[in-house]
Parts: sequence; structure tokens; C-alpha cells
Amino acid sequence: MMEDNLRLPFETEIFGLKVTVERIDLTEGDEIVAVCKRSGKRQKVPILDLSLPSPPPEGAEWIAAYRYWRRGLQ
Repeated sequence: MMEDNLRLPFETEIFGLKVTVERIDLTEGDEIVAVCKRSGKRQKVPILDLSLPSPPPEGAEWIAAYRYWRRGLQ
């Protein structure tokens, strides 16, 4: 559902490096991850750890809602 509402791709930074978030995926452990690309390489980053650019992409409220929901379960 999140991928259907989040405008992709978008750029953000991870550890000070610019990456492109290409898609959202679900791991075998049911963790929502962002598939990020930089220099031809891809890395999955937990969506809870992903920093959003300013201004955030359209649909970023879905990430915020998921973060809020996860904090309530811990």
C-alpha cells in the first residue's frame, strides 16, 4: 500500500551520500525496506531508518504513519 501512494523514485541521503530510493519492498522477515541505488549498486534500508529529503516526496505521510504505528507496538 505504501508503494502505491509514495512518489518514487526520490533522492535522499544515507550517511551523507546521495542515493535514489527506487522502490519499497517487504523482506522475508516482514520488514518494510527502501531499495536504494547509488553508483549502480543497490542496498535495502529499513524504512524506519530512512531519512527523508526536504521537502519530502509526495506520499511521505505513509512512512510517517508507519513509524507512528511501529512505535506504538514497541
